[in-house]
Amino acid sequence: MKLINQLKNIITLFYRSMKRFPITLLFSTAVAVMLITISELQPINNRDLQETLIRITMIFALGIPISLCLKLWWERKESRTVLESTGFIMAGGLILILYYFFLLNELSMVSITRYIGVNLAFYLGFLFIPYLPSKDHFEMYIIKLGTGLIITVVYTAVLFMGLAAILFTLDALLGVAVPEKLYSYTGIILGCVFAPAYFLAGIPLKDHSLKDENYLTVLKVLLLYIVIPLLTAYTAILYIYFIKIIVSWEWPSGLVSHLVLWYALIVTAVLFLITPLRDENKLANIFSKWMPISILPLLIMMFISMGIRINAYGVTENRYYVVVMGLWVFGIMVYYSLMNKPLNIVLPVSLAIFALISVLGPLSSYSISTFSQNNRLEAILLKNNMLVDGKIQAAPADISKEDRIEISGILAYFNSKHSLNYVKYLPEGFEMDDMDEVFGFPYEEPDLASPEDYFFFARNETEAGAVDIKEYDYMFDTGILYYDRTADQALKADFNEESGILRISQQGALLYEKDLNSFIKDLLEKHGGQKDNLPTEEMTLIDENEKIKVKISFKTIHGSRDAATGNTILRGFEGYLFVKIK
Repeated sequence: MKLINQLKNIITLFYRSMKRFPITLLFSTAVAVMLITISELQPINNRDLQETLIRITMIFALGIPISLCLKLWWERKESRTVLESTGFIMAGGLILILYYFFLLNELSMVSITRYIGVNLAFYLGFLFIPYLPSKDHFEMYIIKLGTGLIITVVYTAVLFMGLAAILFTLDALLGVAVPEKLYSYTGIILGCVFAPAYFLAGIPLKDHSLKDENYLTVLKVLLLYIVIPLLTAYTAILYIYFIKIIVSWEWPSGLVSHLVLWYALIVTAVLFLITPLRDENKLANIFSKWMPISILPLLIMMFISMGIRINAYGVTENRYYVVVMGLWVFGIMVYYSLMNKPLNIVLPVSLAIFALISVLGPLSSYSISTFSQNNRLEAILLKNNMLVDGKIQAAPADISKEDRIEISGILAYFNSKHSLNYVKYLPEGFEMDDMDEVFGFPYEEPDLASPEDYFFFARNETEAGAVDIKEYDYMFDTGILYYDRTADQALKADFNEESGILRISQQGALLYEKDLNSFIKDLLEKHGGQKDNLPTEEMTLIDENEKIKVKISFKTIHGSRDAATGNTILRGFEGYLFVKIK
């Protein structure tokens, strides 16, 4: 009887969600369908098709927070007509269509980080729209949503484990063939259909009052007697550390900036959550009053540290986000310090604004970063008299190694994060291979503090097709070259990891010997240390002598480089070796 009642409750919840948020659940279901479709089509050899499917899935996923924001904004209206409802739906659809064609027309660092920022802004809007411009018990509303989210995750996980156990039992005991993909598809359906429907059913209605809601005892104990003492101790440690910095005048690495930022974000969340406890708990009141003031000097030290790095290396997207988040936290702490009864709705509203500014418009991370790096490049070129009438000249013979590394790093940044077309003064059609011709020196890797500089190259599998082997007599899987498994055969191939030399012999007579490190050095000069989508032709080595012709089709290559000597050490590779005896 209890089970039947539970099922009835779940059905009621689903009906409530479908009735209130039909478009949102339609988008979440569409995401599930797209994920399953992409999985079923694997392997997708057409890269454009795969990218298109992923972009469509991302747009459906973006439709979830947008539809939630529009729905909650719509519920604020006292009177609603069918025409106005249709207009709201069409407006949401138009936003998604324009976003797909203009802001998600390709998958790149810029489009993906922008997508994350826009999603963050709309999900924050979902949190604060019901409480604009101001309304009591906003903190209790957020706690209620957070509790509902945790319960949804637990229920979904338990349900998945139960269904997975049933599928496994059918396969193991009854002999019913259960494809492995069915487990992942079950998880996708539960995560994209069941979980959203269950969570959305618990969102309070517009006229629902949270005045009589009790603060969760577990959360109260966690915050007051565990989290706040830990944060207080962490604050003391940071002050001791920064006093040490001032005394020694040795400024910290970028890691410390991230640690301070995450600490400050946690403090902000705690200050938000303990607001309902300030009047009834002395510890909460003291923490709320003094922590915002005490954290300001730490944030200032963080800004100084980041300023030193930006002055040395310019602005990049990562540094931009750290600075912007630091500015947001700093502003919130000043607000908390000045206001006796701060409105906590300021936090998500301001954060949503910061998120949109950081990924859209002239003040975005991309605009500021490209402007900063172009200024760095221009300064280095002018310093070395390499810029004449707006055109780059070859570097003088005495250009320092540091400047060569800086120029190489700036170009590598644009090549990997944006496009070389964004670099000022470069000739049209410039590529990284043209560095020697245009700048007078090849690409130069920075000297790392680590004794070894690791590299990794991989072939673009979406472009890999049939391998032409008609000219060759034998084929080896390169995996056997390390274990001397061809020792008893007439034709033997082996690779020595210490020397990087590949040898091929026949009945004891050496036919071919090649130092593969020379091939690796060419890749390093051209692409730096990391590249995971190289075309097949660049990952193919063809060589011959008077006795033999060799072709190696590499799938992956990895190893390291000694920073002291510059020597490459080929740790291993995957692929196929083809041999023709002349």
